[in-house]
Amino acid sequence: MNIRQFVKRHRDEWKQLEQYTVHLEKKGRKVTGADVTNFQQLYQKAAQHLSYSQTYYPGEEVTEYLNGLVSKSHNLLYKSQVSSFQQIRYFFSTKFIGLLLEQWKFIVVAMLLFLLGGLASFLSIVNDPLHFYSIMPDEMSAGIDPERLGEGHDAIDSSLMSAEIMTNNIQVAILAFASGITFGLLTVYVLVYNGLIVGGIAAVYWHAGMSYEFWAYIVPHGMIELTAIFIAGGAGLLMGYKLFVPGPFSRGFQLKENAKRSVQLFLGTIPLFIVAGVIEGFITPSQLSLEVKYIVAGVTVIALVLYMISGKLLLDKRNTVER
Repeated sequence: MNIRQFVKRHRDEWKQLEQYTVHLEKKGRKVTGADVTNFQQLYQKAAQHLSYSQTYYPGEEVTEYLNGLVSKSHNLLYKSQVSSFQQIRYFFSTKFIGLLLEQWKFIVVAMLLFLLGGLASFLSIVNDPLHFYSIMPDEMSAGIDPERLGEGHDAIDSSLMSAEIMTNNIQVAILAFASGITFGLLTVYVLVYNGLIVGGIAAVYWHAGMSYEFWAYIVPHGMIELTAIFIAGGAGLLMGYKLFVPGPFSRGFQLKENAKRSVQLFLGTIPLFIVAGVIEGFITPSQLSLEVKYIVAGVTVIALVLYMISGKLLLDKRNTVER
């Protein structure tokens, strides 16, 4: 049996199991004995299908889908409902890391698109500084002056600035992942465009001999901020790719499944944007030395790495227990 025949033969049963899981998760639901019996039978069949799929279609999307469906059904059958706090803790400590590891290729592509735009802009302006005015928006190019880097920070309302920065960055992330519905084309544009902006500004400060100072104002918050944008961009690229190459499934099915996954990836970036906004609002404009600001950047990178490692360990431990 090929994969298309396998999906076509059992898709209705999987859909029924999905509907039961949605119904059983609702508060105030009415559950009859027949509901429980049917749910259990469908769960057992799906578990058998998962075993078959893992044997004959390893690495295929249908195997990943069945794994998620069976795991969710298993939790409803054998585990007590957990509190909202526990669900949030599970999501950020384990689920989000699992999503990152599954979709890391799209996140890397998002990073490369950003770097491509940044490098192209940087080299263009390094070669001819006048290109700066062709690449950058007028209102932005008029406000950049390397000689005034760091001026006026005493008059800044850090709390207000932090909130504004978080709002702006989250808006960029929303645009990056939601644009996946355009088959990822607008997501590509958002990533490349933002890379062009950063690369262009970096080139201006390079010409002024102030690269060290410039990056000291960027990297403390930028390491976390860009990581979050790459994740959101990767979520958009994932959705766009699945719409462009739906495989054995319909585009409607792919949109439903991967939109949910993309939203989860985006939600996982919100704490990163909050941390980046706080750093950009309070640390970046502070009177701390440039060296201290670079140390802050290093600490954020170490914290991100430790977060990923701890999440991977928890994920491995959970998978071992479930087996």
